[in-house]
Amino acid sequence: MTNPRPQLFGMLAGLFLAAGLVMSSMLATTTWLKVKNSQFITVKGSARKHVDSDLVVWRGTFVAEAPALLEAHRQLQAHQALVKEFLRDNGVTNATFNPVVIEELKAEKNAGGLKQDETIGYRLSQMVRVESDDLNRIDNLDTSKLVEKGVMFTSEAPQYIYTKVGEEKIEMLADATKDARARADQIAAQGQRTIARLHDADMGVFQITARNVTRTSWEGESDNTSRQKTITAVVTATFSLN
Repeated sequence: MTNPRPQLFGMLAGLFLAAGLVMSSMLATTTWLKVKNSQFITVKGSARKHVDSDLVVWRGTFVAEAPALLEAHRQLQAHQALVKEFLRDNGVTNATFNPVVIEELKAEKNAGGLKQDETIGYRLSQMVRVESDDLNRIDNLDTSKLVEKGVMFTSEAPQYIYTKVGEEKIEMLADATKDARARADQIAAQGQRTIARLHDADMGVFQITARNVTRTSWEGESDNTSRQKTITAVVTATFSLN
């Protein structure tokens, strides 16, 4: 007795294939009709460029604590001298120091059955900031040497910046427009039409992402965590048709 299952599967496969061909034909016909009956065509074009960051911004903060404000201030001055020496020894001479931040240290005290906050000391902190085009030098800073000398020092992750984005914009927008034109040519050909000229173009936001990262946003990404970046430019272009 013949097993009907293989025949049934064969019939279903044939039906799905036929349905797919019909859908493809319908989409192609719809595109052809739209292009044939329109005077304009609007497409998006894009251009991508891989770049390496050329500026690094590095920040660190050091802290001093003492029961008396004057004592805390003296400690902070001593720590600042050590930080300056550390940076100078590592070839960094353009550091800037933010104003000192003073914080009172409080403790709860029970006086006559009433709980009150009492000042028990002071914490002084100061941030140091460095901008440099020598990325390797900044990446190799080892602040553990400061900690070994008694400095309460914490550093932030470096920020990597590509400063020539403005210079790249014109060239990348031109490349994105060329890409849009190539896409428009392909679509117009489906309706047996040709592109006459560029009618107008709108520039999208630039996306600056870490290399091999595809995340985007409406406001535009501006990555500062990676040394190697990718810049993406998008143009929405409208062309008139012959």
